[in-house]
Amino acid sequence: MPGQKIEAGHQDTVHDVVMDYYGKRIATASSDTTIKIVGVTNSGSQHLSTLSGHQGPVWEVAWAHPKFGSLLASCSYDGRVIIWKEGNPNEWSQAHVFSDHKSSVNSICWAPHELGLSLACGSSDGNISVYTARAEGDWETTRIVDAHPVGVTSVSWAPAMAPGALVGKDLLDPVQKLVSGGCDNTVKVWKLYNGNWKMDCFPALHMHTDWVRDVSWAPNLGLPKSTIASASQDGKVIVWTVAKEGDQWEGKVLQDFNTPVWRVSWSLTGNILAVADGNNNVTLWKEAVDGEWQQVTTVELLSKVYGYCSLFGTHQLHTFVIVVFG
Repeated sequence: MPGQKIEAGHQDTVHDVVMDYYGKRIATASSDTTIKIVGVTNSGSQHLSTLSGHQGPVWEVAWAHPKFGSLLASCSYDGRVIIWKEGNPNEWSQAHVFSDHKSSVNSICWAPHELGLSLACGSSDGNISVYTARAEGDWETTRIVDAHPVGVTSVSWAPAMAPGALVGKDLLDPVQKLVSGGCDNTVKVWKLYNGNWKMDCFPALHMHTDWVRDVSWAPNLGLPKSTIASASQDGKVIVWTVAKEGDQWEGKVLQDFNTPVWRVSWSLTGNILAVADGNNNVTLWKEAVDGEWQQVTTVELLSKVYGYCSLFGTHQLHTFVIVVFG
């Protein structure tokens, strides 16, 4: 697919953009406090909706899986998380507003759809909240208090399929795990035990020397190894792996980019990692058979990157879109 420039129509910096499950619409988040919905095709793009409701910069947006209907979540500097619901086509309303956090909510991530409708949120107040929709129509809240006491910058869910389920003899129960990054320079893994979130890595994963800007848990397709990528203000991307449940996580520096790294994002098959750095580069990386990571391509950018870049895939496994924010 050739490169395509999309004008979302924001009046300030764009911080995040996500493509829906079918690859037909994107949602963008901006410092102008709004969210834009844009329809995209191979031949062009069309503005569909503007969502207004936040009172500060909107940092991230996230589409829910379509099995739950047309839902979009957003988080903002105003400390709120809003769940938006589409009724008639391109008519959006606020289905729920969460105001639990005392400061900026920096990151949101929907759980794998096999786990139900659950949203994890990380905040500058140091806490992580997980909101889960119940059959009665209300939402249940669980919290990780002081997950990163000086601030949570990013959250990412583990795949629902338990590591090793593909090669094991028995089907295992779905996994409920999260990874988080924070201003304490650490990466932490969390697991839900009997309704309570507990840290699942001891000690915390600590190879970065500055804020962790982003974390991303790779799809594992049921294979035994689990993989997490973390990006930091220190310029490094680290790939963390664990061979099997209960083992210690091991970290390996993918690359020192010598500039802050904003975002890391996995392809749907978990074999390609996209990295966006402060030098306005987006690079794609793949693990070789010897375990070494190799850069497979660089995306040439025509304008400055102010925020994040990500590698997205639609439900068609081999369709990828590089999105540049600026």
